[in-house]
Amino acid sequence: MDRLESMTIFVRVVERGSFAAAAEEFRLTGTMVGHHIRALETLLGGRLLNRTTRRQSLTELGQHYYERCRRILADVADAEAIGAELHGEARGRLRVLTPVSFGVHALAPACVDYRAAHPDVAIDLVVSDQSIDFVDEGFDVAVRIGELANSSMVARALRPYRSVVCASPGYLERHGVPVAPNDLTQHSCLGFAHPVASRNWRLQGPEGEVVVPVSLSLTANNGEALRMAALSGLGIIMQPEILLGDDLRAGRLVPLLPDYAPHARPMHVLTAADRKPPPKIRTFVDFIVERFGGRAPLARKRRSAGV
Repeated sequence: MDRLESMTIFVRVVERGSFAAAAEEFRLTGTMVGHHIRALETLLGGRLLNRTTRRQSLTELGQHYYERCRRILADVADAEAIGAELHGEARGRLRVLTPVSFGVHALAPACVDYRAAHPDVAIDLVVSDQSIDFVDEGFDVAVRIGELANSSMVARALRPYRSVVCASPGYLERHGVPVAPNDLTQHSCLGFAHPVASRNWRLQGPEGEVVVPVSLSLTANNGEALRMAALSGLGIIMQPEILLGDDLRAGRLVPLLPDYAPHARPMHVLTAADRKPPPKIRTFVDFIVERFGGRAPLARKRRSAGV
């Protein structure tokens, strides 16, 4: 068997989480994927994966070999891109890491336009709110929301990531419309279930920052779950505009406290600084900056109205 092909299949088995997913991607049978993995195990003299009927995990050998294979395959991709780079052509597979809300509601739809201009680039879009070292995990591009802690990356600023405080018309009809930030203490609020998630909502108003202690009647570890709870009339949420924009424009959610806004967080697109980016990375980053840069909000805002 071709060793490079086997290494590629092994890496995708690890990243996709199963033989079946890798087999579907490469249009192979699960049996053939297994042959590739066993060929590598025979070559290395040890097991790469522990598999049960429910899950798979890397052995110690498998973890070390996976990391090496990922670096080798990245180097091979860079080498193969030399010809395309000389001709300025964007091609190859691009691995992109993005936060969930931005990835689902903004970046994934935008990829249609990018691929229309660069059809030879295939995009692996991974959405996650976990803290991931995108270089070590083999990503080419990452979008980060919040202050940047690592200055070794090449960062290009995007427009600030804004949130909005809102609720459904049904909830406001039953419980009234808060007219000042401190009114939120008397309402049912919805927020993230996270050990470091604050029960204090910080809003910027005409006289500076206001900190409001809120009572969370429901917590969830996903913004989409909080959105659905708010649409069902369960309470007031403070979530990104990009997540709620369609609901705000359609009137399914009503923005509150128009003179007070949650702090906008900085947002950047990052690439590694240790090499000249090939055309696939350069064109994708330029596309993101053009699409999501500038000062315009990610979603059009409506002023609150009485219910």
